[in-house]
Amino acid sequence: MARKKASSGATIIDVAQEAGVSYSTVSRVVNNKSYVKPETRAKVLQAMTRLGYQANLQARSLAGGRSNVIGLLVVDLTTQYVGELIRGIDEVLTANQYELMLYTTHRRKTKESAYVNMMARGLADGLLIVLPRDPEAYLTSLRQREFPYVLIDQFGIDESDLTVTAANYDGGYAATRHLIELGHRRIGIITGWMDMVAARHRLDGYRAALAAHNIDYQENLVYEGDFTQSSGFHGANHLLNLAEPPTAIFASSDLVALGVMDAARSRNINIPADLSLIGFDDIPMSAVLIPQLTTVRQPLTDMGLCATQMLLALIQKPEEKQTSVILPTELIIRESTAPPFLETI
Repeated sequence: MARKKASSGATIIDVAQEAGVSYSTVSRVVNNKSYVKPETRAKVLQAMTRLGYQANLQARSLAGGRSNVIGLLVVDLTTQYVGELIRGIDEVLTANQYELMLYTTHRRKTKESAYVNMMARGLADGLLIVLPRDPEAYLTSLRQREFPYVLIDQFGIDESDLTVTAANYDGGYAATRHLIELGHRRIGIITGWMDMVAARHRLDGYRAALAAHNIDYQENLVYEGDFTQSSGFHGANHLLNLAEPPTAIFASSDLVALGVMDAARSRNINIPADLSLIGFDDIPMSAVLIPQLTTVRQPLTDMGLCATQMLLALIQKPEEKQTSVILPTELIIRESTAPPFLETI
């Protein structure tokens, strides 16, 4: 098998793909963390050598007073959601000769605060924070220290906090309206973490669409999930066990929709003949599922790209005023939605 050609423009994503490991593993090796298996470390170092990847952070910092490193805080690395965000982030960082330092929080407040404080003390020039759980614990401190940061897919706690989000309310409204226009009246929803603004706005859009079409909002058709496939599975089973189950389900993420598909398959329920399903995000997998998933496209790569450009502008031209951005969502109609099945006597 032919090897990839070595290039001085190789990125952390290139190294991860070459070595067959995750982005976070490459980040741990680059930053000389101890909790990497020796054989994995050797594999990553060999990939870095083949690709000509270099990350001489200390020399850069001494030469220009900056580390030329951007810190990225994410919940985990198990979803295409994060991968699509990183695609946009990496594109901008590579073009501007910055490196990426990646940490995962797994929704633990203490880890989130600890990583932010650590990176803000010289390890990075700025921070990108995706879906923060406890921003109140550290954003005030970052502002007081004038340390650059941008929040992704979450609003800040102060009007000066810079954020890049998607139009989640509009997306939730469009998803629900699509199901209503197909003829559905009992529409269930499986939400994400309700401490996340994105999840609350998608629910608000769902409720507004029902109200606009004179359909009563029913609490028993709402299941609180956590954006994961397992919550989609449990949420779908809960909704389908109702005395009057929904004829359609709005899943607040495509991963949740995958869980709904698992539950439907276990019950021999056909999508969309017996149950319509719509997701949110439009991760690459949604277009190759059977049936292909109708969903709301969130411009994830553009969100990562936009947030990174904003952060670099804060670092390089702090005197210039930046403004938060809300990117539009788009309804993508595929195969998983259809008019409700009507039994005939």
